[in-house]
Amino acid sequence: MVIKVFIASSSGSTAIKKQQQDIMGFLTVNKIDFKECDIVTSEDNRKWMRENVPEDFRPMTGVPLPPQIFNEEHYCGNYEAFFDAREEHAVYAFLGLTAPPGSKEAEALAGLEQQ
Repeated sequence: MVIKVFIASSSGSTAIKKQQQDIMGFLTVNKIDFKECDIVTSEDNRKWMRENVPEDFRPMTGVPLPPQIFNEEHYCGNYEAFFDAREEHAVYAFLGLTAPPGSKEAEALAGLEQQ
């Protein structure tokens, strides 16, 4: 399974740049393999991202903006959903991955299973 992070390499928005850096930095530090998919340099990436963000998660007006996260073709969410998952120590579940042994998320899951 490949985590795909759709980004805009030349965004004029500092908020979008910071969100992209935050996601990719977290994935890198936690040794979670991911593929960076730039929607600026690839029309195919831009079209694929826009077509595959589910209707329920699209903005009321306009098109979905990066960063958007997918596990293969499965939509995981945008930055806000990623941020919430990180705050709840549930990033691996958010990404559709198994939490590694010893991680806070794995420990929390083991605690729930024992109850």
